[in-house]
Amino acid sequence: MILPRTPSMRLDGRRALVTGAGRGIGLAAAAALAQAGAHVTLVARSETEIAQAAAMIRDEGGQADILAGDVCDTAEMRRAIDQAAPFDILVNNAGTNRPAPFADVTEEEYDAVLGLNLRAAFFVAQAVARKQIDAGIPGAIIHVSSQMGHVGGAQRTVYCAAKHALEGLTKAMAIDLAPHRIRVNTICPTYIETPMTRPYFEQPAFRDDVLRKIKLGRVGQVEDLMGAILLLASDAASLVTGTSLLIDGGWTAD
Repeated sequence: MILPRTPSMRLDGRRALVTGAGRGIGLAAAAALAQAGAHVTLVARSETEIAQAAAMIRDEGGQADILAGDVCDTAEMRRAIDQAAPFDILVNNAGTNRPAPFADVTEEEYDAVLGLNLRAAFFVAQAVARKQIDAGIPGAIIHVSSQMGHVGGAQRTVYCAAKHALEGLTKAMAIDLAPHRIRVNTICPTYIETPMTRPYFEQPAFRDDVLRKIKLGRVGQVEDLMGAILLLASDAASLVTGTSLLIDGGWTAD
């Protein structure tokens, strides 16, 4: 009899690209991957933010560099990814939301949310996957989706449309990329307290409504996502592809 061994969640020797990495969920993803031994490249428009984040990772003994740029500029991002060594891991985190009643949504708001949350994610993932395929290396692509990719939400028609589309994209990508040993999954957080969401929670009615729907009774913190990201990036999830990991405190359970 041989006792099975738990697969390692270490990422030593692997290269990871994290978009929207200057703060919030992206910063937590970069930290989690670096703490597991990966060399992390942090991407965001704000060079100051990602430079500070990368320095903090290096101060802890991790490996990090930066790529300042706008992921919505697909040509710029494609060039930068093409010029870099292949990435083993991608965390497609850059995103935005502009809540509004359906009848009031403008074309500019629609284009801004779909452009960043879906179009940019699609083409960043395509550029990373092409390099993985050319290099013949296995990979892990993690899209940061949302519980709103599985349910609806008031004043979130465009955001829900983008995240539902991201869920479908993930399943189709997983099928196309499986022959190349590239796994594609999403994490789907509930409301996480970040610089982007914090102003919402200053509205008592909004906060109370959110807490009623999160069965565990609390708003999420970025630390609640770090283990899930590490799992999906690592060999511990080597048979996991085309699926969603809901980190929603039970929001979608009913």
